[in-house]
Amino acid sequence: MLVLLPPSETKASGGRGRPLDLTTLGHPELNPVRERLLSALTDLAGDVPASLEVLGLSERQKDEVARNAELRTAPTTPALRRYTGVLYEALDVPSFTRATMAKAARRLVVASALFGLVRATDSIPAYRLSGDTVLPGVGSLRTAWKPSLPDALAAVDDLVVDLRSGSYAALATVPGAVSVRVVTEVAPGKRVVVSHFNKAAKGRLAGALAATRREPATVDALAKTINAAGFTVDQAGPRMLEILTDHLGR
Repeated sequence: MLVLLPPSETKASGGRGRPLDLTTLGHPELNPVRERLLSALTDLAGDVPASLEVLGLSERQKDEVARNAELRTAPTTPALRRYTGVLYEALDVPSFTRATMAKAARRLVVASALFGLVRATDSIPAYRLSGDTVLPGVGSLRTAWKPSLPDALAAVDDLVVDLRSGSYAALATVPGAVSVRVVTEVAPGKRVVVSHFNKAAKGRLAGALAATRREPATVDALAKTINAAGFTVDQAGPRMLEILTDHLGR
């Protein structure tokens, strides 16, 4: 089983790892695109006003541009400790046992605009790049990743649980993946997708799937695994599961 997570716009600062080395990251077939995007992003960082405009940042977020300028020299830290925000707070990596972290290293992968796919233990620097960004000299990230990312995902033999958000799911489809949406029941038989709590629920789900001793290989087995972890789950389609919550995310 492979659980495909969205990244977060916010990243933890610092780190104790050596500067970025693409040869240490998983999926080395993605390195040519990674190198191209790194160069484009660091070059863009040389023009702060242009960076703010392209990245959709405010004047108060100039520090994000400074991060991008130092991508090749900044310290790194494992991906699951680099990404922050609601989903990753709910994932609660600090609570992982050694055994859970070992399973997370095999099962959890982050869909990254800059790196394509990042394993849980891959050491990366802090950066700012969203999935819907159009980079000067590169164009849309969907176009940039098209030659290699879809093939990398299609080559995954395990059952893929796709928890990505829209702009990252648009970078490449995953044949046969199981999608998960978080819903609440507003009236008998009527469900709506939640907003804010969606991220928290998916973070808790990812943590549960990282820790489980089960190895689901089918949608039915996955649903049973999720139920066993304490969630209420229904199959809403051939490859779609719904997690039922009483939170509206407001």
